[in-house]
Amino acid sequence: MGKEIETHSIDDLPGVGPATAEKLRDAGYTDVMSIAVSSPKELTDAAEIGESTGAKMILQARKLANIGEFETGAVLMDRRSKVGRITTGSKTFDELLGGGFETQSIIELFGEFGSSKTQIAHQLCVTVQLPKEQGGMGKGAYFIDTENTFRPERIVQMAEALDLDPEEVLENIHVARAYNSSHQMLLVEKVVEMAKEKPGGLLIVDSLTAHFRAEYVGRGALADRQQKLNKHMHDLLRWSDLNNGAVCVTNQVSSKPDAFFGDPTRPIGGHIVGHTATFRIYLRKSKGPKRIARLIDSPHLPEGEAVFTVKQEGIRN
Repeated sequence: MGKEIETHSIDDLPGVGPATAEKLRDAGYTDVMSIAVSSPKELTDAAEIGESTGAKMILQARKLANIGEFETGAVLMDRRSKVGRITTGSKTFDELLGGGFETQSIIELFGEFGSSKTQIAHQLCVTVQLPKEQGGMGKGAYFIDTENTFRPERIVQMAEALDLDPEEVLENIHVARAYNSSHQMLLVEKVVEMAKEKPGGLLIVDSLTAHFRAEYVGRGALADRQQKLNKHMHDLLRWSDLNNGAVCVTNQVSSKPDAFFGDPTRPIGGHIVGHTATFRIYLRKSKGPKRIARLIDSPHLPEGEAVFTVKQEGIRN
């Protein structure tokens, strides 16, 4: 059997007193793993401790969290066997993704305004609640809303189309509005805590980069923005591993005016988002309700396209 990932409290670390623990928690270090993967300088700045103390703390955290241990391919294969898939509502879209949105991964949806990123996010909040044999996980969803895009009435339409009880479906979706990038990151920690009591099969962040883009303006702020975005993405990935859930993030695009060939749009966030997302899907409009999804990055699936439609009932072929 695969080794389960344990979540230790920072109070388990030897030599960490209540005052230091409180400072670390205030800075976002809520478990041993978050300390194990940080640098001595980050801990020094966060908890006002010496760099040598910070380095010792990181070493202790790595021992406790089993960081750096190798696992056999057989163990990893066993973990992969637990991967679930969430249907999009469209058979052609599901086939493009090898059967639907995978758990233990981050799926990035990017495209221009009106390309149906938020529609897909709503649809997944409903289909994740279906039983496994119908393409769901039989679990609820978490939705971090950065641009006031969540619409319960849309969930009702999609639930009724699948003969699900709309009130029950809404009851299983936990929504929080993020007011800035720091709040957005804090909400992921909140989801980690809540998921211990109410396990979820899906975590949506709509949109991933809007606050980061608005707050970190200009080239001088780029390094800080990318560093925070990197931590945010890894927090999301860790949640998906711990909960065997799918993380779906939506992303905006910016125009690249010097592109003479192909599509001049590119997703915000650069290599940080690109390298951390497991699947990247480019969405664009077609005629009427038709949309085109292009899988541009996946660890094991070929590039390809799928056409789907957005109807009142939801995402369909």
